[in-house]
Amino acid sequence: MNLPDYDDLPFLPGLDIHHAWGVFGDNDVLGSINLVTPERVAAAASEVRSGALFPLDLPMNLPDPPMFGRQPFSHHIFAINRHEMDDRLDGFHPQGSTQWDALGHVRAREHGYWGGITDDPMDVPNVLGIEHWAAHGIAGRGLLIDVGDFLCRNRPGYHPLEAQGISADDVRATLEEQGVVPQTGDIWCLRTGWVEAYRALDAQERTDLAASPTGAGLLGDHDVARLLWNAHPAALLADNPAVEMVPGDPKVGSLHRRMIPTLGMALGEFFDFDRLAAASRADGRWTFFFVAQPLHLPEGIGSPGNAVAIR
Repeated sequence: MNLPDYDDLPFLPGLDIHHAWGVFGDNDVLGSINLVTPERVAAAASEVRSGALFPLDLPMNLPDPPMFGRQPFSHHIFAINRHEMDDRLDGFHPQGSTQWDALGHVRAREHGYWGGITDDPMDVPNVLGIEHWAAHGIAGRGLLIDVGDFLCRNRPGYHPLEAQGISADDVRATLEEQGVVPQTGDIWCLRTGWVEAYRALDAQERTDLAASPTGAGLLGDHDVARLLWNAHPAALLADNPAVEMVPGDPKVGSLHRRMIPTLGMALGEFFDFDRLAAASRADGRWTFFFVAQPLHLPEGIGSPGNAVAIR
């Protein structure tokens, strides 16, 4: 499939935002996950050398307290009978911890969701639910981009828990230093250092951060969107709350709006890349086999990550 260059994509009327509606065909429900193909998955299997496993999900109760107005879930363990136990979750937010954002997560104002769908999923059946990715499956070559480590060494004052922008040039410089050339269909894993810094906070600091979330992340500008679209990853995952900087810059715009409803990009947040990054720094190998299985939740707006890296 020959995909058009970012600058050749049309704009949404009245918005400074390119869109790729129709690029993957009419009525598409996969977006960038279309780039997960059997051929690419088979090629990515060669990334497995030692068989070492690196689970990429945080515990389901982190961050604690939850962010963005979500409430903690309740976990109840109960007896079915004298010899069997069961459990249930009440008040569970699929996007409360390590998460995928389905294509029905964000709309481009009056223009609608991916493909121009204007009906809100709370009013009509959600045709852009997470079940489409779950049914397709997500696997391929993972690419760890440790921009947090790069910026800690090259940008005085960088701190992953502060609202600091990460530019397309920062990502390019990190890739150049790592000596990795992205391939179409890669799963980009962007490590800002946010999870590592969060782990070091005490309970009160975590409560304060949940009340007013902040974090370093990608800028929401055309240069970042251009880099992402033209590299054609199947997904972009980050270890921070929103992939992009939080809070964002209204003058620049929302990267979520540039990527999800308009370019069909699969995004994910709160992934834990710290152990994987340590292994990659130790041997200088930044690619791996990535596999994830989102919840098969019909009409779901999001899902826990359920992801693992295999080296």
